[in-house]
Amino acid sequence: MDPAVRAALADELLAALPAACPGSSAALVGSLAAGTADAYSDIDMAWQVPASDFARCVDGARRTLGRVGPLLSLRSDPEHAGTPGHRLLFAAFRGLPLFWRLDLTIRADAGAQATVPAGSAADPWSPAASALANAVAVVKAVRRSRPDTARGLLQRGLRRVGAEPVVTGVWRTDVARLVAAAVAAEPGQQRLAAAVDALAAEWLPR
Repeated sequence: MDPAVRAALADELLAALPAACPGSSAALVGSLAAGTADAYSDIDMAWQVPASDFARCVDGARRTLGRVGPLLSLRSDPEHAGTPGHRLLFAAFRGLPLFWRLDLTIRADAGAQATVPAGSAADPWSPAASALANAVAVVKAVRRSRPDTARGLLQRGLRRVGAEPVVTGVWRTDVARLVAAAVAAEPGQQRLAAAVDALAAEWLPR
């Protein structure tokens, strides 16, 4: 993994988001902004948009992000789904490491009532897709030598899809079991699951 590729992706996103919504602005936040990112860090970004265009910007997010690169998945955090003027999207791009997920916070400018999105910006919330995101985070935690973090992430992912939260510490086997449980719970997640399987095969020891 070349962090320069991630930096180039971030630059493209920083250009594409304001271009799609005049009067908006985008900025890096989190570890990339602070200069503390490692090779596994994701891309955290904040997109501030005019309140009058909030719905249009959110509803068009899939198209906007797709101009930067083909999307493997696009999810919306359900905790913010009903919050006026605030959404949180998670985007994974095809052909890029799943570690480099985009976490995009979209906020409307204060002082005016934000328009209401139609709700179709992202895929429907899926416990299985969320469990697969946990699997990616497990791989990341193992690579960072944080076994306790990996264990907790794995247990939460297994619980999301109704599987026994048993962790052996043989990480590749554990992640494979989580991926299989996610697909069993929701077969429609097979494409994302295959990408997670490939990630684990590349980055976790046998």
